[in-house]
Amino acid sequence: MKPLQRGYSTLPATVGAVAIGAVLIMSATPLIAHDGQHHVIEIDDIEFKPGPPTLPPGVEYAVLAGSPMEEGPFVMRLKFPANYAVPPHRHPQNEDVTVISGGLGMAMGERHDTTAAPVYKPGSFIHIPTGEAHFAWTEEETVVQINAMGPFGIEYVNPQDDPRTN
Repeated sequence: MKPLQRGYSTLPATVGAVAIGAVLIMSATPLIAHDGQHHVIEIDDIEFKPGPPTLPPGVEYAVLAGSPMEEGPFVMRLKFPANYAVPPHRHPQNEDVTVISGGLGMAMGERHDTTAAPVYKPGSFIHIPTGEAHFAWTEEETVVQINAMGPFGIEYVNPQDDPRTN
């Protein structure tokens, strides 16, 4: 497995500037809760909703378990349209991304450069450490799964890229 390309600043993420409460729309109800019980979610039962407001328009999401807004683990899927881009940003928690379908381009750094890494195929796994600037893009419709700890947030390297302020 090839490591992600690096070229990021060592500046710490300004977690205080992150609007944690705006991570997801308040109606983001998980399909299951972490209650110690065995649960199965069939692929046909996953219902994607528009949003979240922390990402540029066009993406859809489904929270499968837990809540990104609450303390503890959560699992979420994001469905990106073709030719979508997520500008450079950071998170206050580690982020684990698994490509489910399509292909996800992702690289470390504070400047969106699609030559910085390949487009990762379904089954690929990407671990992004807390505070590390990264960006992503798609060439075709792509579904990824995010596993992380809440509360989860996002801080854009360039505040003008934040869709919550536009």
